[in-house]
Amino acid sequence: MLRKRIQLGLIHAAVAMTLVPINSTLNRVMIKELALSATLVAILASLPYLLSPIQVAIGSFSDRHPVFGYRRSPYILLGLILCVISVALSPQVAFLMDTNFPLGLASGLIAFGAWGMGFNLASVSYFSLATEVSGEGGRGRTVAIMFFMMIVSIIATAIVLSRLLDPYSPQILIQAFRVVSLVALVIGLLGLFRLEERFTRLVHSEEYSWGTLFRAVFENRQARLFFWYLIILLAAILGQDVLLEPFGAEAFEMSVRSTTRITAIWGICVLVSLLVSGFLEGRLEKKAVARWGGILALIGFLLIVASPVVSGLSGFYLGVISLGVGTGLSTTSNLSLMLDMTTPGNVGLFIGAWGMANAFSRLTGSLLSGVVRDAVARFTGNPVAGYMTVFAILSGFMLISLIMLRFVSVTRFRQQADEELSLVERAAMSAD
Repeated sequence: MLRKRIQLGLIHAAVAMTLVPINSTLNRVMIKELALSATLVAILASLPYLLSPIQVAIGSFSDRHPVFGYRRSPYILLGLILCVISVALSPQVAFLMDTNFPLGLASGLIAFGAWGMGFNLASVSYFSLATEVSGEGGRGRTVAIMFFMMIVSIIATAIVLSRLLDPYSPQILIQAFRVVSLVALVIGLLGLFRLEERFTRLVHSEEYSWGTLFRAVFENRQARLFFWYLIILLAAILGQDVLLEPFGAEAFEMSVRSTTRITAIWGICVLVSLLVSGFLEGRLEKKAVARWGGILALIGFLLIVASPVVSGLSGFYLGVISLGVGTGLSTTSNLSLMLDMTTPGNVGLFIGAWGMANAFSRLTGSLLSGVVRDAVARFTGNPVAGYMTVFAILSGFMLISLIMLRFVSVTRFRQQADEELSLVERAAMSAD
């Protein structure tokens, strides 16, 4: 079991490695060095998450349609390849927008869209596989290992990028992204090797409409609550991805190398909190850990908001640290809750729904961040004020999510699921 958990962690790490260059380094270069609109950058960064509804379909489809006897591995592999290719091409797309905007924008839509398709394919598949290979009592440990390895990969990627990009030049940026994409591909392939057992029995296959798929999830009142809770929580935690490094550049005149290190600092803090959450498993209930994580993340946002006018660069770093620790505690506990919020036979369907919530929250957070930053900056003539407004709004999202968390219950979810007919049962009755 430990080997499979490590392999799942390798896959999770590989996909995360492709996210770091696009959502951190490239965002900063596009906004600061290329002077592109933050709204445009946010739209491109959010474009992948417009494809998030396919996670429900992919999860449900793969539940019943093995490919050569494998239900998850083929989708993970295809998703990984799309992510890797997109990362390798993304710097050229950014520079093309600076010289030939119409062609660059069209290329950007393709590149970022391909990354989003790959992310959706891979993530719903490996989380479904993680749910299936881990017993209920071991899901928290599986999540902790997966995210521990993911954060290690994020830290390593950020550190390597910061060194490769000093001194910065467009050509060096292109080469650095190619290195990251190649390493991610190798790590992902190692994770996939003999991970999933091949199914030899025939699997009953039925197709359902989108309406039937969504009703199967959202007729459960607890599932609906958890879905919106995830969107609000993750919109806050993930919405800062687009702007945190550009904010450091605008507010404190940090270099490309220095702002890239912000991701490493954040990652180290998440890593420490993952170790703490692993120690707390079985000692505190998951909701309690999630609550403390949300509180620390809220404090982090407030410190970042205040840093330009009150505490300066030291306060900004303190806010990043608090946000990182809170993110780690919140992410691990909520993902463990997510894996518990599934029903036998429809694991892929529910994981797809939670994955869609994750992606939709990234879309909401990123678009909100870019649009508000640009609007406030234009109105006030002060770009830093735009960033501060965004982080204040995200702190409000964190507060709302903490209130909603009080009403989330895995026990009530399962009771409601038992009271309702399963999706397959309803389809069978209709057919009869």
